[in-house]
Order: sequence, then C-alpha cells, then structure tokens
Amino acid sequence: MKRVNKILENSTYWEYIRKNKAAEDGRIFCCHNMEHFLDVARIAWIMNLEEQLELSKTMIYATALLHDIGRHVQYEDGTPHEIASAQLAEEILKECGFRPKECALILQAIRDHRNKEKAKEKSLSGVIYRADKASRACFN
Repeated sequence: MKRVNKILENSTYWEYIRKNKAAEDGRIFCCHNMEHFLDVARIAWIMNLEEQLELSKTMIYATALLHDIGRHVQYEDGTPHEIASAQLAEEILKECGFRPKECALILQAIRDHRNKEKAKEKSLSGVIYRADKASRACFN
C-alpha cells in the first residue's frame, strides 16, 4: 500500500480534492470527498473478498481514491467526471510509481465507474461500479 500512501501524499491530488469541495459548497448529500472515496474503497475490498476476485488491495484503493477527483471539472465545463477523473489521475498514478499496465486498468475502471454495463463484471471496473453505487445514501 506504499503507492496508495503516495497518492494520499500527492499535492496535486489534494488540489483536486479542494476544488471538488469548493465546487460542492452547499451540497448536503453525496459529496465527492475523502469520506466517499474511502467508503468506495472499503466496500470494493469487501466485495472483492466475498466474490473471491483476487484483486489487489493497492489497485482497489488507488482506483477508489481517484475515481471522482475530476468532479469539479464537470461542474466547470460539463466534461463527464469519469472522463475528467481519468485524465487527472494519469499523472498522479505515474508519479506514485504505478506501472503502465496497472495505470491502464485503473484508468479504465475510473472511466467505467458510471457504466451500467459493468455492473455484473467480475473485474476492477465492475467492483468499483458496484461499490460506488452501494456507498451512496443519496438514493433516498
């Protein structure tokens, strides 16, 4: 989990978190913040264990921590946040020592986290999609 800790120590990552917070100022429910990111990571890890998917904890946590970092871009210019998040996450992943193949899987899962077709997949994309939806109480 050293590389996940590097994400959490990355100044650019925290800049995006601050931008999300500013963009969602006044939003009461379902904010795109650290609480949500960690909820997604924990739920995805539990799903991974229960479904015996054998995904790495590092890959799950990295994806969960990065999957919504571009939400502020969607508020600013309308770019779907899954696309913006993947674009912003790429450099952070490289800076934190993720290998090209790992980056590709994580970035695809970020792009897929709103794609309903991924819901039943036994993959990183599928588990992040399901965990993201399960983490939200705003359906109510």
